[in-house]
Amino acid sequence: MCGIAGKFNFDPARPIDRERLVAMTTAVTHRGPDADGFYVSAGIGLGHRRLSIIDLATGDQPLANEDQTIWVVFNGEIYNFADVRVDLERAGHRFRTHSDTEVIVHAYEEWGDRAVDRFRGMFAFALWDEPRRRLVLVRDRVGIKPLYYSVTAAGVTFGSEIKSIVEDPDVSRDWSGEALDAYLALQYVPCPRTMYRHVSKLPPGHALVAEDGHVSIRKYWDLTFTGDGDVSREEAYLERLDALVTEAVRLRLLADVPLGAFLSGGIDSSAVVAAMVETSSSRVLTTSVGFDDQAFNELEYARTVARHLRCEAHEEIVKPDIVDLLPKLAWHFDEPFADSSAVPTYYVSAAARRHVTVALSGDGGDELWAGYARHRVERWEATARRWLGRSGGRLAGRLAGRLPLTVKGARSLRHLALSPADACAHKHAYGLFESDTRQALYSDDFALDIRDSDPFAGFRAAYDACPSTDALDRALYVDVKTYLVDDILMKVDKMSMAVSLEARVPLLDHKLIEFAATVPAALKLKNGRSKYLLRRLLERRIPKAIVDRPKHGFEAPTGEWLRGPLAPMVDALLLDGHLRDRGVFDHRAVASLWREHRDGTRDHRHRLWGLVMLELWFRQCAGSERPAQTGVAA
Repeated sequence: MCGIAGKFNFDPARPIDRERLVAMTTAVTHRGPDADGFYVSAGIGLGHRRLSIIDLATGDQPLANEDQTIWVVFNGEIYNFADVRVDLERAGHRFRTHSDTEVIVHAYEEWGDRAVDRFRGMFAFALWDEPRRRLVLVRDRVGIKPLYYSVTAAGVTFGSEIKSIVEDPDVSRDWSGEALDAYLALQYVPCPRTMYRHVSKLPPGHALVAEDGHVSIRKYWDLTFTGDGDVSREEAYLERLDALVTEAVRLRLLADVPLGAFLSGGIDSSAVVAAMVETSSSRVLTTSVGFDDQAFNELEYARTVARHLRCEAHEEIVKPDIVDLLPKLAWHFDEPFADSSAVPTYYVSAAARRHVTVALSGDGGDELWAGYARHRVERWEATARRWLGRSGGRLAGRLAGRLPLTVKGARSLRHLALSPADACAHKHAYGLFESDTRQALYSDDFALDIRDSDPFAGFRAAYDACPSTDALDRALYVDVKTYLVDDILMKVDKMSMAVSLEARVPLLDHKLIEFAATVPAALKLKNGRSKYLLRRLLERRIPKAIVDRPKHGFEAPTGEWLRGPLAPMVDALLLDGHLRDRGVFDHRAVASLWREHRDGTRDHRHRLWGLVMLELWFRQCAGSERPAQTGVAA
């Protein structure tokens, strides 16, 4: 795992400022504390920070081919690089290292832009083709590794993190009002936007090419939910799932440094650890954390699984200095991010790093195998639409609008008045700042500025793009394209890299998830049992009582923190006048939210956490107090 940064000037006569390139690269030292490296030529500069995992002796970057005409900087791992290398050696290529990085260079020489089709792993890389003066940026299929870029008048600036890119004086630090609106709706800024108007995320499964003064982006992979699976083949699906999970885990055990796993005791992490025990030649090391508050402590479940599988288990009770931690998290995320599970993710990463350099994670199980409550709701709404018909559903939805949301099922009934795509999208904002609450929070001027903002456009587009007609398949596809990428994977990458730990996610192996997309939705959510097929797999390895325990998210006691140790910080951030003077919010509405939560009359913990992280970002990172003029982001 590493950090990359670089700049390409369209005009080769415009030199690269080496000191600026060093500053861009040094900004992500935490991603790669072991070494740095640079390549500078006419109009191109590549920088790299290395966390040594494979080929510790000869794997430094930037790395080139034999005649130094093709260069690469690479963040991630290509787990099947040995097989790809064999194919390349048969084609006449010669290697001088044992690293997966060198495979990228020779694969590009042999297969061009389609080389990425051969790679099985997590990756974000920049490849420089010197003879053609061509820069290629590539992000892995599901977005495990981040990659940002900015197109300027001079060319393209890129990096593993935004903090590298904004070191370039050619890149504007203006922020986006539409991104702010989306953040409050979703608790993250959705791809391809960032909070900076002129910095973008490269979407997963896409490649950017810059040459001849032009920049183009193309999709090289997508996940296809077929919707034509056969439920009568349940046992065959189970056997194939078993084989693919085992293979995905086995591939991710490759490392020249100590390796372990995160273990919460839930379905996904337990499935990964169980497969590690079956495939590893040594005892598996696991790391688990919990809080003093038993409502936010899963150590009992993790301990039970670790004992059953005879792991070397390391447990820690976290007592966070949350006042000191939050500014640090804001700095690492580079843009507002309000999923409070970032806190335990940071601490489990830090705990793991005391023992290992690589940790396997169970992320991805919920999004591919229907693990969230909203997936059951999606199924219920689809059934209701079939029974009621289009007009009946709309009528029921309008009538439900008269019911208070405190009535169980009222929200789902209201969704029947929406299109299925819209209803699916709005489930991702439940409990956050929904449309009416956001509007009540904004100042009149800011509300006017962002009147055309649509945080859910990407969700609807993904729903409509899914070829399956099954509502649950479509909801899972939306999850993979949105929440998984911009919340779950972003959180895991930024928090693990904050402590220089490589996190690997075997449940998102692309062959495994391509298979998952062919499994009938009825074998994912069956008789109200979520992740049905994945649970059946796990029952082969651990006691059924553990498999069937209620789902418990990776949560933190944010409500208590806000009323307790964070209260002075909240007062200072939200009430000292800076927030009011920025002109985004009606400061009276913000003060009312804080007062109601502090006094215990309302629970606004998610909303307040989002406002606190937003204000921390403004004070640490924003380049201006006012948003840039509304328009399409670069």
